[in-house]
Amino acid sequence: MQQIHAVNENAYRFLAIYQTLATGLVTAALALFVGYSKWGVAPSTARGGVIGLLSLTTIVAAFTSTLIVVGAIAWFDYRNEECDITDEMIEPGFRKRPRPRNFIRWYETYVLLFIIVSLSVMWLLACFLLLPAMQ
Repeated sequence: MQQIHAVNENAYRFLAIYQTLATGLVTAALALFVGYSKWGVAPSTARGGVIGLLSLTTIVAAFTSTLIVVGAIAWFDYRNEECDITDEMIEPGFRKRPRPRNFIRWYETYVLLFIIVSLSVMWLLACFLLLPAMQ
């Protein structure tokens, strides 16, 4: 039970890390967009900087997503072990085994969906609004 609780807590930590780093990197990209001409930075260099910062955000998102998926797999394994123990100690079938098709009820699914949607919105806004405006 303690291992399952630790896995659940870790998902929230990973989400907090993603939110913090993504906010910082995107803020830096927006600051570059707003101030590149005043700072005397060439537009091509500024565009490269924005793309680089969004690429770093993508790497952070991929790392966070990987940690969340691995945590869900670990939770699944711990839960199966818990079911094995209750089958031996109490009675067979005392606790139902987790089913992968119930992923729609797992909060990790929605955390991953948030990461994917937020990252997609960042790239779309950059590609269609920021980068073309940096002439």
